[in-house]
Amino acid sequence: MADISIPQALLPEDGRFGCGPSKVRGEQLDRLASLQPRVLGTSHRQAPVKDLVGSVREGLLELFRAPEGYEILLANGGATTFWDSAVHSLIARRSQHLTFGEFGAKFASAAGAAPFLEEPDIRNAEAGSRSEAAALEGIDVYAYPQNETSTGVMAPVQRVSGDEGSLTVVDATSAAGGIDFDASQADVYYFSPQKNFASDGGLWFALVSPAALERIERVTACDRYIPSTLNLAGAVENSRKNQTLNTPALATLALMDEQVRWINGEGGLAWADARTRESSQLLYDWAERSEVATPFVAKAEHRSQVVVTIDFDDSVDASAISKALRANGIVDTEPYRKLGRNQLRVATFTAIDPADALALTSCIDYVLERL
Repeated sequence: MADISIPQALLPEDGRFGCGPSKVRGEQLDRLASLQPRVLGTSHRQAPVKDLVGSVREGLLELFRAPEGYEILLANGGATTFWDSAVHSLIARRSQHLTFGEFGAKFASAAGAAPFLEEPDIRNAEAGSRSEAAALEGIDVYAYPQNETSTGVMAPVQRVSGDEGSLTVVDATSAAGGIDFDASQADVYYFSPQKNFASDGGLWFALVSPAALERIERVTACDRYIPSTLNLAGAVENSRKNQTLNTPALATLALMDEQVRWINGEGGLAWADARTRESSQLLYDWAERSEVATPFVAKAEHRSQVVVTIDFDDSVDASAISKALRANGIVDTEPYRKLGRNQLRVATFTAIDPADALALTSCIDYVLERL
């Protein structure tokens, strides 16, 4: 491939468009540096670190406009760890899973592998579309992603009216902090911090309802073996003390704390939602005008506002586009590896300026003209 040098005037101010880890703002790094030496390198059982954890928890309750009685839990590990925790500590007997991408399918697989649970009800959809929940007798957890990071498909957060006491559990890893929602429609809204919260990995967070707290208490009190690192009762106990079972990732907490403060200060979740909608729509509009590109997700109402997937005609090598962009400092636009499509995948998380999303479209056009 010939070297393509994109003119400086066309380049975005910041060329990071990855779907996680994602763009970290400079103000977050300043916040991290300010914690040296008072917080960094000190005991996580003492006030300075606990105060940091408490600040994140309080900020998230404000951001999500949490209903009365809802709490923020956190623990070591990412969303993958939470799936195993939910299998051990949240699902009582049987779950239903909507799978329309890699991550929803992984939670379903974890539930299906548990010998102490009944076979889950799994509702699949082809990549680029989404499946719908259906109330069934005997289902006590309904689980689905709000946003499928692998495919760029988004689903509304809506409670499933199943058996009395059933829980609605939402994977919000790439949605939380960037897509508005009604918290009363979910019992567990869990996520990792390396997407819209522009932080590092190493922790999971969850907004949980009183009903979910009661379920955790009941399931963990039975004779089911639960490893301590996966026991959500322990996560409840420790979170209420503003701590984790093991040493938390302090850099992750510091970066996230600053991001939550920023979003709340700018106008909260409604502001973040409008910002990500603007960025993503710029890319979708560009793809619909293009002669060689099209949005991968056919139905506009299914398209994600934080992860944009764009397919290219067979006459264009999308990998050549992403390589040329990377050579010019525009990084992480490659598609999800297991999807295997001729496409670009672009994050439009809250930290990403809509002006940079617009600049990206000009850069893609420039590359296309020279391939």
